[in-house]
Amino acid sequence: MAPRAGRIAAKVLGIGLSPQQVKRHRIEDPSRSVTRGESTLSLTTTESYSVDGEPTVLEWIHEITPTSEDVRGYVVSLFPFVHWARRYNWKWALGDVVAGITVGAVVVPQSMAYASLAELPPQYGLYSSFMGVLIYWMFATSKDITIGPVAVMSTITGNVVLAAKKSNPDIPPQVIASALAVMAGSVILFIGLIRCGWIVDFISLAAISAFMTGSAINIAVGQVPSLMGITGFNSRDATYQVFINILKHLGRTKLDAAMGLTALTMLYLIRIACHLGAKRWPNHRKRFTFIGTLRVAFVILLYVMISWLANRNHKKKPLFSILGNVPRGFQNAGVPTINVGIIRTFASSLPPSVIVLVIEHIAIAKSFGRINHYAIDPSQEMVATGLTNVWGAFLGAYPGTGSFSRTAINSKAGVRTPGGGLVTAIIVLLSIYALPAVFFYIPNASLSAVIIHAVGDLITAPDTVYQFWKVSPFEVVIFFAGVIVTVFASIEDGIYTTICLSVAMLLFRFAKARGTFLGKVKVHTVIGDRLMPEHGRIDREGFPNKNGPDLAARNVFLPIDRKDGSNPDIQVESPYPGIFIYRFSEGFNFPNASHYLNDMTQVIYNSTRRTDTAGYGAIGDRPWNDLGPRLGEVEAKEDYPTLQSIILDFSSVNHVDVTSIQHLVDVRNELDRWAAPDSLEWHIACISNRWTRRALVHAGFGYPTPDSPQYHRWKPVFSVAEMGGVNSAANVAGLRERDKLRRRRRVGGSEISSRRVSGLDDKSSSVSQKGTHRRLSSVDEGDDLESGHRLSQLDRPPDQGIQVETTIGVSEAPSVPGRVTLKPVLGEWDRDPDNLGISPEDLEKQLASSTAYAAVIRSPKVAVVSGLDRPLFHIVDGLSRPMFHISLTSALQSAIHNVELKQSVRRGLRGGSGKNIPSDYE
Repeated sequence: MAPRAGRIAAKVLGIGLSPQQVKRHRIEDPSRSVTRGESTLSLTTTESYSVDGEPTVLEWIHEITPTSEDVRGYVVSLFPFVHWARRYNWKWALGDVVAGITVGAVVVPQSMAYASLAELPPQYGLYSSFMGVLIYWMFATSKDITIGPVAVMSTITGNVVLAAKKSNPDIPPQVIASALAVMAGSVILFIGLIRCGWIVDFISLAAISAFMTGSAINIAVGQVPSLMGITGFNSRDATYQVFINILKHLGRTKLDAAMGLTALTMLYLIRIACHLGAKRWPNHRKRFTFIGTLRVAFVILLYVMISWLANRNHKKKPLFSILGNVPRGFQNAGVPTINVGIIRTFASSLPPSVIVLVIEHIAIAKSFGRINHYAIDPSQEMVATGLTNVWGAFLGAYPGTGSFSRTAINSKAGVRTPGGGLVTAIIVLLSIYALPAVFFYIPNASLSAVIIHAVGDLITAPDTVYQFWKVSPFEVVIFFAGVIVTVFASIEDGIYTTICLSVAMLLFRFAKARGTFLGKVKVHTVIGDRLMPEHGRIDREGFPNKNGPDLAARNVFLPIDRKDGSNPDIQVESPYPGIFIYRFSEGFNFPNASHYLNDMTQVIYNSTRRTDTAGYGAIGDRPWNDLGPRLGEVEAKEDYPTLQSIILDFSSVNHVDVTSIQHLVDVRNELDRWAAPDSLEWHIACISNRWTRRALVHAGFGYPTPDSPQYHRWKPVFSVAEMGGVNSAANVAGLRERDKLRRRRRVGGSEISSRRVSGLDDKSSSVSQKGTHRRLSSVDEGDDLESGHRLSQLDRPPDQGIQVETTIGVSEAPSVPGRVTLKPVLGEWDRDPDNLGISPEDLEKQLASSTAYAAVIRSPKVAVVSGLDRPLFHIVDGLSRPMFHISLTSALQSAIHNVELKQSVRRGLRGGSGKNIPSDYE
């Protein structure tokens, strides 16, 4: 009842429920029933042999609806540590302990230094670093990352705190910082939980490098006043202003410069010495690496001792700026305060905060994952970062993310699992409770030296920028634009600039993508200095082998304009007069559909002539944009071919939309008028998405033009794939039945006289039907080895009729894993005048006995050679879409085949006798 009601409603509203209705209207013609001995497989009979039906919305909903197994896998994926914790061993533990202690010795002074960037007391840096390493290991997919305070995020937090002080001076800075951590962490956690970590891929490497470089310069210049003890101006102004003010106030340099400059020099000297020592004495590389990673801790301890000696009697008025009192324990733990007023103070800074937390963490995690040969899950890393910031706020932490310097130290120290973070957490916890008295004497200038030394590694090296230039020059423009904006404006503006430019570049390239017209080139295999014979074969290693799966000579398709970098001396042949092969380069969607098709039609107009040049009776009948030749002049394109077929390569197209399909339909109508009164065929190759196929079918593609004379008995060209090679069980079974099949199989009364049966021998089999023998030709395109033949031009005199031999090429070699051997199959004609018709119930029997289709038509899913109980071939593509092809080779074969058939039909019509035209094309 429901389907009937739906059909009635659709009829009332004028809705076409299915293209099948249109198709039946187009192809069903009772007057065109089979009445003679023509082949039973034609356009009207292939609908029953569709390999796969069109996708439906319900099917899509079913695919995206998670099953119970999916839900279980999702829950388990939230806790990656369960995979490696079960096999934790003492060797892993040793590596984690060493790395954890090493990182702990570095993170303590670094976190207190970064707290000053955030305009917070030093203990908040310790809180942030503790919660980062304590929580991250449970949700981590990277063994190297250490989460905690970082320079860039601390600077942004400091800017938020300073702005909040001006607008809401009664709100404590730590409350603002903790609220920012909760809000930013919640956003990142949500993105990770819905598994949308792929959004970070929209930010290019050049944009990330520009952001990191600009931020590093900004932070380093901003720390110079503290390093030198210079005061009297705002060190958080734009970078260029801070630099100018430093030069203006150099005379105010204090004793802090001695503690800062010498500390910075020592950090770099230790680093250089360890690097040179590791190269000079490679046997002691680990020792030098260990000393180099702990250089921050050594320098801080040294200057703490110097500071204690200098200021032990000057605690109230130290000789240079020192850190001062650091509370013992977690004095500021509690539920973070969040309300509308607080959120309003940092709402504008929330997007850049989220961006910084995400891209810095993911970029570092991916980088070290590539170095140490493991893959990370960006979505899960977002879950870890979000939870770290949300939970850390309850202990007073401010926003933190992955640290490049500490991650590098962790990796070099030999960490084995994310569990090394627990050891680091213990070191930080001991520092919070046991070392506050030592922290009192840390010189602020030395902490500034630590910050400058750490951010120096974030600056992109000139050699890397040069590599950017060699790969993509425009991205170097993005890089310098981001750095310049960061230096002359702010870190936030630099982030927005690089991201916007990257997205603009992506959209421009996509919208202005250029397709290419392809031509055919025959290539040969050369082994050493030996040219392989044209009909020779090679094996998978490229050596001559008569049983090899690859042909030594094959046709490939190259751009006709030769802008692909191939040898310009090679002559690329046009596929066929009036046939064009067009390849989309970067998808086919609404932003680029018009640009693609405008270029395509312009080239076609310039390369062909209108089929009916006398179609306009008078000059007033011509359109204003097609004036034609002047009076008395001859058409300039008289020797140009007429438009016959267009082949679209959809290998780079995954999805289409309404706009792109409508553009394609409009162009089809436009070119149909150009080719009129002839019919224009549209062949589409390499469709990899069922929804794309569905859209094209609903737009009327996939079928020949119904008004053409040869339409009703038009024969598709399709491909079948072997289920195995000559050594397969199917082939062995076929060989046993070969003699029986040879005696039994007949086609329209003609006995098969070939010595080999299709698909049952290691040689190509051929069946001749009262006519000319067509030789086998083979084409290899990419990974698809297609064997078959192209029907040569049917130029026999009309009074002799058309006699065709169908050939199915069979590979000689055993099947190669990962490779499908394809056989294009052409239709055939039977001129037996005694066959007066066929009933529907006899269709399957006729098809099973056909030489061309016996191996492939027995079942739409599993094609079985008649008489065998094992499948030899599968249909690769559905027969009901005769103009959809799996490769350019089969598309071109079909297009040429049909063009030549049209020429033959036209010659027959000009002959004035219907009996001279093959019955399949009357």
